[in-house]
Amino acid sequence: MDAGTAANHEPAERNEGSVNSVESSNFEQFRDDLDAVERRIAGEIDPGVRAMVVAGAVFVLLLSLVLPHAGGARGFDVLLGTEAARMEHIGLPSRIFVWFLVVFGVGFSTLALMTRRWFLAWIAVAGTAITSVFGVFSIWHRQTPGINNYHGAGPAIGLILGTIAAIVLTFHWIRVVWSRTALQLAAEEQRRNASIAAEERDRRRLTGEK
Repeated sequence: MDAGTAANHEPAERNEGSVNSVESSNFEQFRDDLDAVERRIAGEIDPGVRAMVVAGAVFVLLLSLVLPHAGGARGFDVLLGTEAARMEHIGLPSRIFVWFLVVFGVGFSTLALMTRRWFLAWIAVAGTAITSVFGVFSIWHRQTPGINNYHGAGPAIGLILGTIAAIVLTFHWIRVVWSRTALQLAAEEQRRNASIAAEERDRRRLTGEK
């Protein structure tokens, strides 16, 4: 090989190295962008139109607290343990239901909507699911005779409405969390495909394949 041919090959090799370096730099930047997107998706939720449904259900839960829970006892009476609640012989299931309703159905659902944090949405899912169970149990409990065959007032509109709203909240929070999980899986799949493509490109560069 003469000096001219060698001189021609040397710039070509330098150009090829520059192209590979640029490609590697572009991929690193692309991978950093994917990592940032994946971290954002992992920590946030996007309820979309379901946010309106969740907000409406939270409002219904608040409304159920001012409506009769059983007899003359309202939801706030059950929550605070007032004389009206004692007169109606409000049992433990109803008290647990109302407290879970306030803490998870109203509190954590509102926080999850305002902050859009994924872990808060998961807490809302778990809490509202338990709330729904205790709501159904409370309805059954109000229809069951107590000690010494005591028959108290049956479930009122506040208890029934609160239970239905808790079930609706549970369903929609599950859908929101599942949608977030699906997006995260899609981002992970995109990242894996990009990594595979980069490895294949590096392999071809090292082996001289076209």
